[in-house]
Amino acid sequence: MRQFLALCAACVVPVAAGAPVQVPQAVRAQALDIFRAIIAMKTSEGLHQVPAMAEYLAGKFRDGGFPNEDIHILPYGETASLVVRYRGTGKGGKPILLLSHMDVVTANREEWERDPYTLIEENGFFFGRGTSDIKSEIALLTATFVRLKAEHFVPTRDLVIVFTGDEETAQATTKDLVEKHRDLIDAEYALNSDGGGGSFDEDSGAPLMYAMQGAEKAAVTFELTVHNPGGHSSYPRIDNAIYELADALKAVQAYRFPVMWNDWTIGSFKASAAATPGELGRAMAAFAANPNDAAAADVLYTSPTNVGRTRTTCIATMLKAGHANNALPQTATATINCRVFPGMSVDEVKTTLQGIVGDKVEVKALNNPPIAKPSPIRPDVMAAVTKAVHSVYPGTPIVPDQVAYATDGAIISAGGIPTYGVSSTFSKDSDVFSHGLNERLPVESFYKGLTYYYVLLKEVAGKR
Repeated sequence: MRQFLALCAACVVPVAAGAPVQVPQAVRAQALDIFRAIIAMKTSEGLHQVPAMAEYLAGKFRDGGFPNEDIHILPYGETASLVVRYRGTGKGGKPILLLSHMDVVTANREEWERDPYTLIEENGFFFGRGTSDIKSEIALLTATFVRLKAEHFVPTRDLVIVFTGDEETAQATTKDLVEKHRDLIDAEYALNSDGGGGSFDEDSGAPLMYAMQGAEKAAVTFELTVHNPGGHSSYPRIDNAIYELADALKAVQAYRFPVMWNDWTIGSFKASAAATPGELGRAMAAFAANPNDAAAADVLYTSPTNVGRTRTTCIATMLKAGHANNALPQTATATINCRVFPGMSVDEVKTTLQGIVGDKVEVKALNNPPIAKPSPIRPDVMAAVTKAVHSVYPGTPIVPDQVAYATDGAIISAGGIPTYGVSSTFSKDSDVFSHGLNERLPVESFYKGLTYYYVLLKEVAGKR
């Protein structure tokens, strides 16, 4: 732990500022054109638009000078993945992956104030489905690859873009890449644009901190089912499927999984405590100093944005029961969504749930994702990210983090490639609407991302 804290302390020291990186107007214009075009593509599940987006992006790379043999579109059912290799000298070591995803969650036009599939700039924001999650990053990475190629930049190692096609749903394209196309994506580590990122102060708008993600949880869905012979509602039974399921759900609600932690979560709480007022900030500091502090863990348990950093969580999300309004229910089913902490297995969670709800309730796991271990804290990666962040927001603290959600990064990491969340995005918490209505991204954050990725890629694969 002392070694970890020393590394983190070194990482938050501001990097000496060099000459500002200028982004040519043509690069800004190209990034915006790509952003506008891919926002217009309805790449949510069931609409079969991801392959078209992959073809569009492949065309941009071809036009930018990348040879056909280094551009791979890999169809998978209705979707696809895109892999593009920027060849280097190999002197810097194994390749580095640059991970993002082309699909988005569904957006219903009648619920939005603006057309979700038209990029609209208004009041300092870009609005549209995928603006923050995460088509902006795809546009920025594509434009940066093309810019570096035009400048005749030769990296010291291969840089490999991996744009997947179903991160928001089955993540099958990512599993396919790991299991069947390892030769295309084998790398020393991956930089994931779907994790990490910076936050602005709610009042001043100044940058507060940048979270670099090195661990994430796995999403597992369970069904709890109670069966009963049923009967006529005028002859009520003592045993009732709905009541028994309700009892089981209350038992799940009352249960707290054991407290867990790793270097990323401890570092996150240590850094966040200083910027968090009141009881919550004090609990963060106490937990960072001593993760066995039960009182601090109790306070963090009541914070929706922090409880997931302290333990596995399970929450009821859907219910289905009965078959007629005048009949006793024969079946009652609840859907439980669990976010599994690194170090705990799906089987452990299932066994725990079964013990909580009792033998009369059937517990079934609907998926079995790989559980990725936290990636090692690498001073070279932390330093490169620090330099890239400071190129656009000088002096911003860089802090480690583990997120409560799951991305394709968990599958890549579980496949043996350490993965780090390094999104270019900065936003106020109140402006984060990923998966929600009127999704948006600050215009300033988008354009600064061009500088961020230019510096980051040159730092991890530049001259030695």
